[in-house]
Amino acid sequence: MLWELQEVTAHCTPDGQFSIAVSRDVTLPPVILDSVHLASGRSAGCIPVMKNNAFVVYQFPLSACGTTFQVTGDHAIYENELVASRDVNMGSLGSITRDSTFRLHVRCSYAITGSFVPLSVQVFTLPPLPAVSQPGPLSLELRIASDEQYSSYYTGTDYPIVKALRDPIYIEVRILQRTDPDLVLLLHHCWATPSINPYQQTQWPVLVNGCPYSGDNYQTQLVPLSTASGLLFPSHYQRFTLYTFTFVDSASQELLSGLVYLHCSASVCHQSVQESCTNTCPARARGKRSAEYTLKDSASRVSSKGPVIFLQDELRQVADVDDFRAAAAPWALGFAAVAAGAVLSVVLVAAVLWWRK
Repeated sequence: MLWELQEVTAHCTPDGQFSIAVSRDVTLPPVILDSVHLASGRSAGCIPVMKNNAFVVYQFPLSACGTTFQVTGDHAIYENELVASRDVNMGSLGSITRDSTFRLHVRCSYAITGSFVPLSVQVFTLPPLPAVSQPGPLSLELRIASDEQYSSYYTGTDYPIVKALRDPIYIEVRILQRTDPDLVLLLHHCWATPSINPYQQTQWPVLVNGCPYSGDNYQTQLVPLSTASGLLFPSHYQRFTLYTFTFVDSASQELLSGLVYLHCSASVCHQSVQESCTNTCPARARGKRSAEYTLKDSASRVSSKGPVIFLQDELRQVADVDDFRAAAAPWALGFAAVAAGAVLSVVLVAAVLWWRK
């Protein structure tokens, strides 16, 4: 049975031998082949059978050189390890090394019943070091696009924006001032309240665990992003389409006037072999029970550049947009475009002004 990679070849033979070849390029920087040895040591019979400037080859019986043995079901499993010593420079104030860390785990499986035939060989190298995750400064921006293609965005002088109920609003959240392509922006929960207070009891979910809230008859639409979007770092962005609505009093069913605020909790994930940073939404989005969530006290907030005015359809035809903008201008001045927050707990807030007859 043979297992082969460009830098490692492992062979379990029918006569009960390990055969392992390791290239110097198995690590970066290249491993020093003179430092490679079996974890059990360099006893007789457990030294390389071949070595040159490019690779080193070990061959030894399954019963020798510190090989471990166990029986699982009808399989006999033999395991051993190759490691590399590191040259450590000792100083009065600390120690350093410039050598790569190398550990190669080889496992051979044989059938107990019948002839002693190798069934499989597995080789495990050290996985890449996980990314260090800790709170730190993070700049995010929430902005509203003027079209479905997100080709342009409203600026400070455009606010307040006039929209009608049920109109789509194209929302984008992005990471600012970062160029790491492995960073992934994740939206957790997005919800609306009739005031700037995200803890207010009256609220409406928009996204729940990153997925559209299924209790809404006009569900939020997630906008998928890829390299075809033309963005330099698509993973630094999240986009979704929200259909405008207004709050009503639960008892009287009367429309509530005033601002509506959109809040989102977000985090940044570092994509790696061990962390895919993906969020898969079920075919049927979560219902009202799943819409419950809590907002951590440490959450920071970032706002859009100003409010949005939503008109009922009959008002849109006759409304003087400049009058509405003038009335809402003091509100627009109260919101900043960008704020810094914690990496693991960021809340985005978009102010929305509703108009009713």
